[in-house]
Amino acid sequence: MIGGGQLARMTHQAAIALGQTLRVLANGSDEPAAQVSPDVVLGSHTDLDALRRAAQDVTVLTFDHEHVPTEHLDKLVADGVNVAPPPEALVHAQDKLVMRRRLEALGAPVPRYSAVDSVADAEAFASQIGGPVVIKTVRGGYDGRGVVMADTVDEARQVVQRYLDDGVAVMIEERVRMRRELAALVARSPFGQGAAWPVVETVQRDGICVTVLAPAPGLSDELGSAASGLALRLAAELGVVGVLAVELFETLDGSLMVNELAMRPHNSGHWTMDGACTSQFEQHLRAVLDYPLGDTSPTAPCTVMANVLGAPQTPAMSMDERVHHLFARMPDAKVHLYGKTERGGRKIGHVNLTGDSDVEVLRERAERAAHWLSHAQWTDGWDGHA
Repeated sequence: MIGGGQLARMTHQAAIALGQTLRVLANGSDEPAAQVSPDVVLGSHTDLDALRRAAQDVTVLTFDHEHVPTEHLDKLVADGVNVAPPPEALVHAQDKLVMRRRLEALGAPVPRYSAVDSVADAEAFASQIGGPVVIKTVRGGYDGRGVVMADTVDEARQVVQRYLDDGVAVMIEERVRMRRELAALVARSPFGQGAAWPVVETVQRDGICVTVLAPAPGLSDELGSAASGLALRLAAELGVVGVLAVELFETLDGSLMVNELAMRPHNSGHWTMDGACTSQFEQHLRAVLDYPLGDTSPTAPCTVMANVLGAPQTPAMSMDERVHHLFARMPDAKVHLYGKTERGGRKIGHVNLTGDSDVEVLRERAERAAHWLSHAQWTDGWDGHA
């Protein structure tokens, strides 16, 4: 797996159960996956020689992130490496403009958008839309990075000018008026078998996913089936091998619009580790190894995942002690920590809670647990020693 982050770490956990060894290409031995994998190659994902060292004698090469240069992947394929998803599919998760054009050609619902070669292009598009727009870097953005909202033509002009002055390619699209954000997570094998988990609601703050509600509360069977069907169709049309996350907007009129694609395990699927028969990490391995795919049925009526995001100031209390206190209060909480140093806003872990109670009750508990783990403060003032 190219990349040594938390997705590779959790994929490694799934690989152990399948009797597989996951080799990881990591930038350093302190990265989350490099801490736990017995087979680590140190090097950059932008270094072709490092990629070739990581790919030597492997059954399949897959990804923790989408940032490997496409031309490097083409060379690996020419070397005979089994790359999954293949470069011609992965490029749609790497390049937002390529993705928008291809989805539009496939008839998938996408926001109105435009390529930007000059400030005048952005001005013309923003004037045509007549409302708020979003400027996105064509490559490299994630977790809100490389995405800037602009309410006016003048704001759009300034943002685009800054990017172009720095030599960064950008695109522009309308800001969709929506009820909420959804994610349809599916998997596809080389054989063409597909599987879909229930569609979830993702809650974003500052461009970062903070909470996932599975399944999406109040989502009609019709819209849920449409979202899953769209994701499975895109996986097949694009030739995806592995997990595909389709991030969606549910618009005010009750329709769907595609926001982003990710061709790897995804934050919106972390709930599957404790709330589904087959986790997204096991399923990704099954798919890229061309095993029959696993059962995606939920194991509880609802599951809530809350990300643990580093506090502005790291608490004096150790993480071990924070986990101790959390388990004393919430013995049903499932904690997944990534082995990362704490930093403000950084994803350092997540908490899953499953149950048959109201999803909002689970959400409140999961978000409280995540806040405790990051801040060492209970949001309701609870005192475990009182």
